[in-house]
Amino acid sequence: MDFNFDSLAEKLNLEKWPAVYLFKFIVPNDERKVAIVTSLFNEGTELRYDNSKTGKYVCISAKELMLDVASIIEKYKMASQVEGVIAL
Repeated sequence: MDFNFDSLAEKLNLEKWPAVYLFKFIVPNDERKVAIVTSLFNEGTELRYDNSKTGKYVCISAKELMLDVASIIEKYKMASQVEGVIAL
């Protein structure tokens, strides 16, 4: 996942924290990869799954209460370690 963490951090620092943050990832439709990305979120996080038209990918949307910018960046960094994941 090619992602500019510094640019994201700058934008997020303009917001007040804690706040609910919406994460969106496109994940290859592989049970293991979907499970890894899903496991990044706490119990009680609002998760939504949408399959692509071809079924090759799953879009995972997650709304979670985040305490600070560093916590958000950390989740993106962990997700970036999963091959084929795209962050939106």
